Amino acid sequence: MNGFTAPRKTSQRILTGGALFSIAALAFTACGSSSGDAAAGEANGNGSEKIGVSLIVKTTTNPYFVAMQDGAKKAADADGVDLKLAAGKSDGDEDTQIQAIENAISKGDKGILITPNGPAVEDAMIKAKEAGLFVIALDTAPSSVDAADITFATDNFAAGTLIGQWTASQLKGQKATIALVDLFDDKIVSVDYNRDQGFLNGMGIELNDNKKNGDEAPSGKYSFAGGGDYEIVGNAASQGAEDGGRTAMEMLLAKNPDINVVYSINEPAGAGAYEALKAAGKETGTLVVSIDGGCTGIANVKDGILGATAQQYPVKMAELGVKAIVDLAKDGTKPQNTQGLDFFNTGVELATDKPVDGVKSIDTAAAADICWG
Repeated sequence: MNGFTAPRKTSQRILTGGALFSIAALAFTACGSSSGDAAAGEANGNGSEKIGVSLIVKTTTNPYFVAMQDGAKKAADADGVDLKLAAGKSDGDEDTQIQAIENAISKGDKGILITPNGPAVEDAMIKAKEAGLFVIALDTAPSSVDAADITFATDNFAAGTLIGQWTASQLKGQKATIALVDLFDDKIVSVDYNRDQGFLNGMGIELNDNKKNGDEAPSGKYSFAGGGDYEIVGNAASQGAEDGGRTAMEMLLAKNPDINVVYSINEPAGAGAYEALKAAGKETGTLVVSIDGGCTGIANVKDGILGATAQQYPVKMAELGVKAIVDLAKDGTKPQNTQGLDFFNTGVELATDKPVDGVKSIDTAAAADICWG
């Protein structure tokens, strides 16, 4: 396997860097009603029962998930849905999410939308399915194919590949001394390894197990955009938070002060990594890249804190998730995966004010107009 074609468990992907999929692309197919068809909630204006839906996000300390909640509330208001909101106390808090799933089952909700915080949540998701609820994962695909009926998400591997290609192009053959600021070091979740491995794949670094962070050769050649030498200083967990990103970066700088490339799992972690670089006087000449594309993150790209980010669309994920459960409750239709993938792809755009040949991108002005749409 070379650095560009990491194997996927589904059919071969065709990377279309800036492909942003329209909401109109969501396809549905008719199916029979399940045992959970009784809708929950208050009676609406026409005398029928409201459709009960629970949205369970990772945490509300990250604005990404706040935007997701806002999108779900907008869709719920439009369709007369009885929406309940729940969140983990922090990224990785599985117990609170499990309790929220139990509450949704007890209340008799029609469906659950969830950004799972880890593998322990998946047993509860399966339990919800067995109770007749339709379970949609958002943003983060569960590791077990049985845990969700469908996932609405960014192609996180493709998002990572975009920022990796951009980084390799910016280096122009210079040696890449790489710090990888990941999400966790105590659990494995798909969003973590897909983004990390996608980034390395985009640079043209040969992967080993593309579902595992940190097992690549620590040094060698990257091949995208002419290529050059690389050295991976290490992987450090940030918990997806700014303070965690700063601590992770401090640890990696202590190992090697010559770092000139920083991958970060999300923009809060990237901002924290930049603060550590700045405190060490290392911010000039260091490329920091990330994924999410929130309004604050896009502003950080514009200000040069981040060189580029891959923009995804959590509001769309939530809106489509609510719509899918409403359609299921009304006429028994179920959503389908994007062709050739094992999830529904909600799209991604590379956002940067330093475009490179061969990698499609939008500038920060365009990205700010659609941030988290």
